[in-house]
Amino acid sequence: MPRDPSAPHRAKRSLGQNFLVDPNIQRKIVDALRPSLDDEVMEIGPGRMALTQHLAGRVGRLVLVELDNALAARLQERFAGDPSVEIVHEDVLQVPLERISADPARLKVIGNIPYNITTPIIFGLLERRPRPAEIVVMIQREVADRILAPPGGKTYGALAVGVRAVAKVERVLNVSREAFRPAPDVMSTVIRIVPLNPPPLTEDDEAALRVLTRAAFGQRRKQFQRILRDAYGLSPEQVQKLEGETGMDLTARPESFAPERFIDLARALRSAGHESKTAPGGGPD
Repeated sequence: MPRDPSAPHRAKRSLGQNFLVDPNIQRKIVDALRPSLDDEVMEIGPGRMALTQHLAGRVGRLVLVELDNALAARLQERFAGDPSVEIVHEDVLQVPLERISADPARLKVIGNIPYNITTPIIFGLLERRPRPAEIVVMIQREVADRILAPPGGKTYGALAVGVRAVAKVERVLNVSREAFRPAPDVMSTVIRIVPLNPPPLTEDDEAALRVLTRAAFGQRRKQFQRILRDAYGLSPEQVQKLEGETGMDLTARPESFAPERFIDLARALRSAGHESKTAPGGGPD
């Protein structure tokens, strides 16, 4: 006898599952993606189809990437015979976009993504070429605040620089705990990320920017000139030359500079042949 797709599914902490049950919020998230029948959409972690039910039939092709065995089976049953919906039963971090779409640059991405792997998912989509056309995701509000933080604040760091150097980001809406079952321990926010097209940086410039931001915010209490001396082995004269080329006051701390200034500095360092003397640490903070 076929499994009942409406039967309850127990959320798994190991997979970061919290199911969105508020239909009004579900519709608002999907509407933020501006779906049309011309679109190819990948949904990350469709779970109990909170967003899927509002996407199916509104887009030309829908690819559902689900790791949970039971939920993937329910999705297979629900959309059996529907050629516009494909289920990929794998870890989204292990699925290259070229397997999802013949033209990843046109792909739209949506999802209520597991909060414990938010940063790897976002940077897995952004640290690649080509990037998706648009990304709408619900993430932990604290992480959204860090991505959107203005220069000068305590929450501004490598995460904000890394995302906003290559994409435009906006807050779509905040979501309370009461919209989920089970209720998460944190508040949530939906953000829209639209990668800049054409990309403003070469791949080599982006790699240099990642190294610079990790070095800078790994020592954020220090002046930028000291960070450059420590991480890149620059002399005071070389730092002074960089100040002249970029117009930056490198006696300031890293958090005072906008993403655009990090880009200017990364390009100047690369142009001068300066490379970090220390291996970059994990992902953006």
